[in-house]
Amino acid sequence: MSEGSIPAGERLNALLIEAGLALLDNAQADRFEEYISLILRWNARINLTAIRDEDGILSRHFVESIACARALPPGIVTLLDFGSGAGFPGIPIALCRPEIAVTLAESVGKKAAFLHEALRVLGIPANIHSGRAETLSAKFDCVALRAVNRMELAVKAASQLVSRGGWLALMTTSKELGALQAAAGADFAWGGVVQLPGGEKRVLALGERALSSPS
Repeated sequence: MSEGSIPAGERLNALLIEAGLALLDNAQADRFEEYISLILRWNARINLTAIRDEDGILSRHFVESIACARALPPGIVTLLDFGSGAGFPGIPIALCRPEIAVTLAESVGKKAAFLHEALRVLGIPANIHSGRAETLSAKFDCVALRAVNRMELAVKAASQLVSRGGWLALMTTSKELGALQAAAGADFAWGGVVQLPGGEKRVLALGERALSSPS
């Protein structure tokens, strides 16, 4: 059987095993198959992601986002995907951590339209903010950022949307991490980083916001 004839869910699970991560159950694998099919159809018309082949999307976007979902601390009730794009990492988080109420913020109209369709097809009860995340007034238990334009400025804005005692989740490279942690400000305490699957020394860093401001 050729690789292309193997269902995407099976290939995704094989990649998860290779990365040392737990398998998806059958229902989750089916929904990720629907998700990648939707991405490929829309990517033929609008630029959702620069990675356009199915295997690249599985290995880079899906595996990394699933790794992030599983590394998030327990107790998170609300999460903002700041600059969601094609839904990474917010949609995989919603699929893997259904106890978390996810909000996808995306200011580009065509990408926001894709997110609406993805939530409809996948049956995910997430929210979409079709505008700049900085305009939100709500606070979240966790704000996640991945591959956002002008990342340092985005992190500075995102840090203000994290509740006291909440988390900032940065998906970046080890080279860029220090500057992004500095941009978040002194309110955040950072633990050890989680190595993400894939190249470029990709990492997930989790910063916990102090319960009160420093004196």
